[in-house]
Amino acid sequence: MAEKNDDQPIEDRIEEIEAAEAEALAEAEAEEAAMAEDEGEAPSPEAAIRALQAELEDTRDRLLRAAAEVQNARRRAEKEVKDARQYAISGFAGDILNVADNLSRALHVAQSESLEGPAKTLVDGVALTEKTLLSTLERHGVKRVEPEPGDPFDPNHHQATTQIPSEHKTGTIAASFAPGYVIGGRTLRAAMVAVSAGQPASKEGGRSDTPQGDTAGPGSGVDVKA
Repeated sequence: MAEKNDDQPIEDRIEEIEAAEAEALAEAEAEEAAMAEDEGEAPSPEAAIRALQAELEDTRDRLLRAAAEVQNARRRAEKEVKDARQYAISGFAGDILNVADNLSRALHVAQSESLEGPAKTLVDGVALTEKTLLSTLERHGVKRVEPEPGDPFDPNHHQATTQIPSEHKTGTIAASFAPGYVIGGRTLRAAMVAVSAGQPASKEGGRSDTPQGDTAGPGSGVDVKA
């Protein structure tokens, strides 16, 4: 270090002091940087807590999503199993309906006659067979649909074969030709019906009691299949 010169201007002495302080500060920073490089600088406790909380929230969100997916998959599987059990016999039940129809027709013809003795016993046996068949089908989820005249027409369960004048309200069922069957929530076979076209025309004035907008024809809102 240079000897102190009392004759040195004050400005020069201030500059020397500032330069020495800057050099000492630079040396201290260099030593601190070297120590941090050798030992590794640890994060602050606050930063570590924030990082752990973020990781915890991410893990929790992924677990909730996975649990929701598992629950949805379980519900879909349960529904598929239920539908498989409920509708597995649809084809077989559809074929059995022909047997039920034949029994019903035979009973309708036989019961229209006045029978006695063995003939009546045979008819009673056929009626019991039909009842047993229907109860067996119902026990397996197949139910009979027998609409009555005046009932509302339901395109999901009824098939209109014709439209005829009747005393019933336009668009309702006027007559039933064959029963229908449903299995679970599905139609196995639609009931065959005739749809009412309203009151027949009056003989005196040749006018119908049915409002003009209720006459049968295109746009009547009833799907009639010939």
